[in-house]
Amino acid sequence: MTDSRDITEEEQIRHAQKMAKIKAARDRMMAGKTGEKGLVIVHTGPGKGKSSSGFGMIMRCIGHGMPCAVVQFIKGSWDTGERRILTTHFSELCQFHVMGEGFTWETQDKRRDIEAAGAAWRRAQELIRDPAIRMVLLDEINIAFRNGYLDPAEVVLFLADEKPPMTHVVLTGRNAPPVLIEAADLVSEITVVKHPFREGIKAQPGVEF
Repeated sequence: MTDSRDITEEEQIRHAQKMAKIKAARDRMMAGKTGEKGLVIVHTGPGKGKSSSGFGMIMRCIGHGMPCAVVQFIKGSWDTGERRILTTHFSELCQFHVMGEGFTWETQDKRRDIEAAGAAWRRAQELIRDPAIRMVLLDEINIAFRNGYLDPAEVVLFLADEKPPMTHVVLTGRNAPPVLIEAADLVSEITVVKHPFREGIKAQPGVEF
């Protein structure tokens, strides 16, 4: 580690000049970014952290006193840390709706899975239409798209026609369909470099749920 006492006065001056140029360029760029709108945000990809990122945004909304809501499409009754903290400490600001019945390999009933996904989407539509709710997280909805439980084109059309102008909608899950990626304002793809599951480590509280 560099010792700050080893930095010469000349190096300090050059550094200050460089940072001043970067700041001036950054300020010019930010001066033109004055617009605001409700965003359609997609977190996808095979890596871990898609739902975690969505819940991080929900916590930010709560920090700003912004009403928000979560609709979980897949995880069912799984007891997660985010569900505990949101329902026990922030229920006045965040509605939490668990609509899925678990992972598809657990239910093993396609008809029931389709009905659950349809009910979740109807609940999501109600929440999104409410202009008082500033963000709605549709957790793992991309899995419902991938399995053919919901039509992504129908969801994209609804967001275009009925989402209030300042409402943010976050959609998570791997394999986001192209029509959703095309329509979204912000898309992040999370890749996987290493995962402990491959080494025989099971999902653990505080990391996966």
